Amino acid sequence: MRSVAIMTAASIRTRITSLFGCKYPIVLPGMSWISDHDLVAAVSNAGGVGILASGPLNAKETREAIHRIRDSTDKPFGIGCTLLMPGAKENAQIALEEQVPIINISLGKGDWIAQRAHEYGGKILATVTNAKHAQSAIDSGADALMLTGHEAAAHGGDVTSLVLVPSIAKRFPTVPIVAAGGFADGRGLAAAICLGADAVAMGSRFAITKESSLAQHMKDIVSNNEIDGGSTESDTVYGKNFDGIPARVLKSKESLRLNAKPAPLPTVIYRAFRAAQTMNIPLYKVLPGLVTQWDKMYMVAQFGAATESLMKATIDGNFEEGVQFIGQSQGLIDDVPSVDELVQRIIREAIDASVHGRDTFGGR
Repeated sequence: MRSVAIMTAASIRTRITSLFGCKYPIVLPGMSWISDHDLVAAVSNAGGVGILASGPLNAKETREAIHRIRDSTDKPFGIGCTLLMPGAKENAQIALEEQVPIINISLGKGDWIAQRAHEYGGKILATVTNAKHAQSAIDSGADALMLTGHEAAAHGGDVTSLVLVPSIAKRFPTVPIVAAGGFADGRGLAAAICLGADAVAMGSRFAITKESSLAQHMKDIVSNNEIDGGSTESDTVYGKNFDGIPARVLKSKESLRLNAKPAPLPTVIYRAFRAAQTMNIPLYKVLPGLVTQWDKMYMVAQFGAATESLMKATIDGNFEEGVQFIGQSQGLIDDVPSVDELVQRIIREAIDASVHGRDTFGGR
């Protein structure tokens, strides 16, 4: 069944709104140190679906965050689990114990999570960047796919959303799709639906809101998209030397320096262990993998090594020494609204865009 959206002033209904039980097909993806309990609850209360970033959290903190979300909203929400990373399995276990409605998995096989989530009616949203991984996710029990295009902040694939979304929608017509990468307004939502998606994820856009915990200095930099001195859609850097996985970050002297060449192995391991300590990840969870699964754990070590730089920008607002994940959609961001104001504006813009499209093609 192909994606069909029904747009009215009251709601936009798609397969994702039906699957997740939300009012609008708008998703806050899990962004470390940004998608916390406050922002997740704000997005869900506004009619979208907020996804908690569990990466920086240990099991206890994850459970506490879930409780705080439920104290703030009775709407659907989710939790993100990057399965390759240390501590992800424990956080997924907490999500299952707490019966979180939506579990967003990435970088790993989540069949055991899907099986247990489906027992209580939970849904699995799998983040993928290509058809091969989409097929694997579906085979592992995913109920929906989040397709991360090249434009996205952090770990987008090498194919743009304009091609990736219709390609995957054609291959897997019965699977609901959340399009991520390049979306920041209602025109993007309407366009994504026309491409075959059932919802959009807007990480960079939600990061620049009043409820977001992103450092104010970073919000100011991103929301200034003037061509002369601001951050436009062209002011990003994409490369694999930031954290071991191809990623998109805000252009700066530090990001250009880090992207120029990979850090030496001893530096990567040292910084990864420091990051593990900062995030309360026991070293015994990291050391065995460095010996038995060197290829995967080296990538994890690189990811951990980037933690300090990411935290400097995201938490401290230190743009000189830090690195900030951001998508090309920053060129569409020029203000810092509340989450509710933003969602309502997106819906109005999407409906206006759909009316414009209907009129353009001779509809009535």
